[in-house]
Amino acid sequence: MKTVFQGRSFLAEKDFTRAEIEFLIDFGIHLKDLKKRRIPHHYLEGKNIALLFEKASTRTRAAFTTAAIDLGAHPEYLGKDDIQLGKKESVEDTAKVLGSMFDGIEFRGFDQKVVEGLAEHSGVPVWNGLTDEWHPTQMIADFMTVKENFGHLEGLTLVYVGDGRNNMANSLLTTGAILGVNVRIAAPKELFPSDEVVNYAEKFAKESGSKLMITDDVDKAVKDADILYTDVWVSMGEEDKFEERVNMLKPYQINMEMVNKTGNTDNLIVLHCLPAFHDTETQYGKMVEERFGVSEMEITDEVFRSKYGRQFEEAENRMHSIKAIMAATLGNLFIPYVQ
Repeated sequence: MKTVFQGRSFLAEKDFTRAEIEFLIDFGIHLKDLKKRRIPHHYLEGKNIALLFEKASTRTRAAFTTAAIDLGAHPEYLGKDDIQLGKKESVEDTAKVLGSMFDGIEFRGFDQKVVEGLAEHSGVPVWNGLTDEWHPTQMIADFMTVKENFGHLEGLTLVYVGDGRNNMANSLLTTGAILGVNVRIAAPKELFPSDEVVNYAEKFAKESGSKLMITDDVDKAVKDADILYTDVWVSMGEEDKFEERVNMLKPYQINMEMVNKTGNTDNLIVLHCLPAFHDTETQYGKMVEERFGVSEMEITDEVFRSKYGRQFEEAENRMHSIKAIMAATLGNLFIPYVQ
């Protein structure tokens, strides 16, 4: 019996209904429980999964690898030196070759059109592990973490501070709007989300009752927040913009002053998709300190290590949520009707 998910690709949140996204979140929580209780769940026994990485990643690679193995599948990693997408081989040709050998394909890279091309031509489910426009697998993990902490999603207020036009801001604004979560983007006006993304989110917000806000006023944005969220100030491929971003985004750093401004210090949680530049224990951290005199960027070490931080729960949930996505779209499961 074919389900509402079976055979589908997971390329962007906007392609799925609220009920479908809620199902994936709850399924991730269920699979996490099975994992903790050491109950086998080999829904993809005998399947082969291709993991295509134009962009390096710790969490995405580890999450897809362990998720595939837990589900009984075999993952095969293909890094940027192993694939020739758009260089020696077209996306269409690559998709047809990999689709004939693998049962599912994960892609993490730059251009959204590449992952869409893989889905169009491969004939198998394709999962977006991140592009410059969207990060849908991260969203299932993020809202799974929120639901674990609050017991529900609708009516909560999530505030994203920092670079408001990157893939994380796009995905949080859109997914939150779909789920009935109030989302606020606090960013410099130069880094506001695109009109296209805002239009998507506003359409979904009308259906869910979500309240959206995009502002450069940090105090206004964070008041009464339930969740503070941030991401690195400089995305992969933009390393030449460190000076510009450090100077522009200092007022948007999550620190204890910002935490206190929420007025919700008893129940607040802080999320970060990682990696985080909260100290100088990295090459980039040392470089920024030497060049700009800044030892902490998008989040302070104090907040990162505080009782508010849920970033490591969130990171673990990448595995469980990705497992849910792969099992639902590729596995032969009985899934009740999802509107």
